[in-house]
Amino acid sequence: MPSNEKSRGILYITVGAAYTRQAIQSAESVKKHAPGLAVCLFTDQVDIKHPAIDKAGLIENPHNRSKIDYIHQTPFEQTLYLDADTRVVADISHLFDILERFDLGIAHAHQRNHFPTNQPWRIPIPAGFPQMNGGVLLFKNNAPTIRLLKEWQAAYHANSFAKDQVTLRELLWLSDLRIAILPPEYNIRYEKYLDVWTDTEALPHILHFPIFKEKDNFVNQKNLTFKAKLQWRWQKIKWIWKQIKSLG
Repeated sequence: MPSNEKSRGILYITVGAAYTRQAIQSAESVKKHAPGLAVCLFTDQVDIKHPAIDKAGLIENPHNRSKIDYIHQTPFEQTLYLDADTRVVADISHLFDILERFDLGIAHAHQRNHFPTNQPWRIPIPAGFPQMNGGVLLFKNNAPTIRLLKEWQAAYHANSFAKDQVTLRELLWLSDLRIAILPPEYNIRYEKYLDVWTDTEALPHILHFPIFKEKDNFVNQKNLTFKAKLQWRWQKIKWIWKQIKSLG
């Protein structure tokens, strides 16, 4: 693993060959822009060997939310968990400095006026404390944070919510953790935001686009017009990516 002053690293947790390939592509983007960061991948795929992956662990009893079972098993003192459908487009090493002051850094969910994104769990919570997006999660490996992550795991398995972020919102609301809200350039969910930002407003760091999901995830689409739209969007995002890469 790359040596770090403090143990700082990127964590991916994937189930299935397609998502694992996506995570490796994301890890490649990390190594390009932040080569000093170590990368760990938990997956149900065996014999993972890739230059972008420094450490791999095997997931037992995999399911579509294995993330909540393994995120607290991070090997790092300071961790940035990333979903597989992310791409890093600038140096993100400085993000970890947030953990010198806070226990956890996380961004707001974008579709926070949409059910089930605003779905409650046990208690009412003010709209000004919306659901958080669990796809980009910066956290310190200390007792209070790991306790919350384990509570999140237990809450998910004890309930029937399709989204694990429903329980996470309430647990964060009730916790005493020091929480930093990451600005949107560290979790850009839709490419449309790149069309309106100027370089004096925000510079993209982490793209988190559904379009990054591989083509084999679209095999059940039956509408050819919709497929054509997806192909057009893919060409658009490739062009946007090229412009970002040209910036260095």
